[in-house]
Amino acid sequence: MQIREQLEQIIDQAIAAAREDGTLPLEEAPAAALERPRDEANGDWASTVAMRCAKQARMNPRQVAQAIVDHLPQNQIVGSVDIAGPGFINVRLTNAALQGVVADVRAAGFDFGRGAAPQGASRINLEYVSANPTGPMHVGHGRWAALGDSLGRVLRHAGYDVYEEFYVNDHGVQMDVFGNSIAVRYQQLLGRDVPMPEKCYGGGYVADIAQELIDRDGDAWLDADEDERRIAFREYGYQAMLNRVKKTLQGFGNRFDTFFSERSLYVAGPDGKNAVDRALDAFREKGHIYEKDGATWFRSTDFGDDKDRVLIKENGEMTYFMSDCAYHFDKISRGFDKLINIWGADHHGYVKRCEAMVEAWDHPGCLEVVLGQLVNLYRDGEAVRMSKRTGEMVTFEELIDEVGVDATRFLMLSRSSDQQIDFDIDVAKKQDSSNPVYYVQYAHARICSIMRKAAVECGKVASEEEAAALPVEELAALIVPADVDLSLLNEEAELALMRKMDDFPAFVALAARDRAPFRCTHFAQELAGLFHQFYGNCHCVCDDPALQAARIALCDATRTVLALTLSLLGVSAPVKM
Repeated sequence: MQIREQLEQIIDQAIAAAREDGTLPLEEAPAAALERPRDEANGDWASTVAMRCAKQARMNPRQVAQAIVDHLPQNQIVGSVDIAGPGFINVRLTNAALQGVVADVRAAGFDFGRGAAPQGASRINLEYVSANPTGPMHVGHGRWAALGDSLGRVLRHAGYDVYEEFYVNDHGVQMDVFGNSIAVRYQQLLGRDVPMPEKCYGGGYVADIAQELIDRDGDAWLDADEDERRIAFREYGYQAMLNRVKKTLQGFGNRFDTFFSERSLYVAGPDGKNAVDRALDAFREKGHIYEKDGATWFRSTDFGDDKDRVLIKENGEMTYFMSDCAYHFDKISRGFDKLINIWGADHHGYVKRCEAMVEAWDHPGCLEVVLGQLVNLYRDGEAVRMSKRTGEMVTFEELIDEVGVDATRFLMLSRSSDQQIDFDIDVAKKQDSSNPVYYVQYAHARICSIMRKAAVECGKVASEEEAAALPVEELAALIVPADVDLSLLNEEAELALMRKMDDFPAFVALAARDRAPFRCTHFAQELAGLFHQFYGNCHCVCDDPALQAARIALCDATRTVLALTLSLLGVSAPVKM
C-alpha cells in the first residue's frame, strides 16, 4: 500500500474515532482526500476534510481539524501535523516512511505503481492514427501515433484492458481516385501525354508506385481496359501504402492489435448481413431511422445533434457517416464497452453525431473522442513546410529519420493533446540539457555509470568494462546488500527524490483517468532534475560503505522509476550516453 493510501486510512480512522466518542457530531464520515500542498514548507500532504464537514458538524473548521488530529492513531508514517489557515490539516511524513519507498520500488521493479482497474471496469478499444492508405503519413499522424501508443501504455499500467486498433479507410471514392492517379502517372512515364485529372493525388510517391508497376509489368497495362487497370493499380497502390504505414509505425514502436479494414464492413456474414445492415437494423429497432426525399436518415437530433444525418443517399450510396456507424456498432458487438478515438482537431464538428449514434443504441457515454491539435515544425527559428529532399510536405518518416524515435516521441508528447506543438528540429537533435529527452535519458545513463563505478570501488567487478557487460539489475544486486540501511538517507536532496517517487502510483492513475500521457514527460523531467540536484549535493561513491550502499539503492530506485516513466512514453532508457 502506498504512503498516500496509508495516510488516508489513518485520517479516516481518526475521524471514525472522533465520531464514536461524540467529539465530531457527524452522520456520515467524509473521505480524507489528500493533496500536495502548493508550498512544500507546509508539509508533504494536506487534507481539507475539516473544512468540508464543518457545516455538517456545526463547528468551526479549525475545531474540526483539531478533533481529527487529537484522534490520530499511533503510526510509523506521520512525523508531525499542523493546522493551518481556515482548517487545513498539514502532515509531514517521517523519514522512515519516505525511505520505505526505495525498498518498495526496488522490490516491485517495473511493476511499481501498477494498478488494478476497478471491478467491472471497461474493456477499452483505443483507435488512433487511421491514416488513409492513399499517401505517406504526415507529421500530424506522428503525434497521434505517439499519443495513442503512450495512452495505451499508461492505461495498461493503471490496470485497464486495452485493445489498440488502426482503422484503414480503404473503401470509397478516394480509393478509386488513388488508383486513377497511379494509372495516369503510369501512362505519362511510358510517354503518353495524359493530363492529371482535377481530382487526383499528385505527390511524387504516386509516380514512384507507377514506376514500380513498370518495373514489374512493363507496358502491359498501357492498352488495358481503363476500369480493369484502375482497379488493379488501386489495389497495388493500396497495399504499397499500407505496408509503408505499417513499417513506419512498427519502426516508431507502435504495436496495433489489428488493422481494421473499412471494406470488411460491407462483407456479408453467415447470416447474409454485413456490419452496415446490422447497424441499420439496430437503429430501426429503436425507431431512430426515417425515409425522406428518397434518402435514409438517422434522427440524431433526438440525442442533441444540431441536425439529422443522412446514412444512405438518394442514389443508394452509403455516406461516410454510415460507415462510421457500422464500424462503431461492430466495436460494441465485439465486446468493447469503452471506445476511445483519437482524432485531429478538424473533426470537432463530427463528434456530436457519433456520440448520438452510440446513445441511440443504448450505450450513452460509451464513445470518448480525444481531439489533437496540429504540429508546427521549425528549423533555425523558421517554420518548415516543405521537405528539402522532395519539395513536398515533410513526412513522418523523414522526421523520424532526422531526429530519431526517442526525441520525436518525447517532444510529440510534451504538451496536452488540445494544445498545438511547436516542434523544433534543432532542439530535438541537440545533445545537451536544452533537449528535454536528452536531459532525462542522461540522468538514467548517469545513474548506470555511478553503479558501474561503485561496483569497481567495492571490489565486485574488476573494471567498469566488466560492470558494463552485466545487466543493470544484476549490477544493483551485486553492490547493494539485502540488509541495506536506508535510515541513513536523511539529506533533503535524498528525501526530495523519495517524495517524487512516492507520487508515481497516483500519478499513473490520474494520467490514465484524464487520458493525459503527456504528463509522463513532465514527471520524467522533474524526477531527472531532482536526481541531478541529488548528484550535485551527495557523494554516491564515498568512504562510508553503509552510506554508499544506501545511496546506490536510492540511485537504483530512481533509475527504475525513470526507466518506467520513459517506457510509458515508448522512449528508451540508455545505460550509456
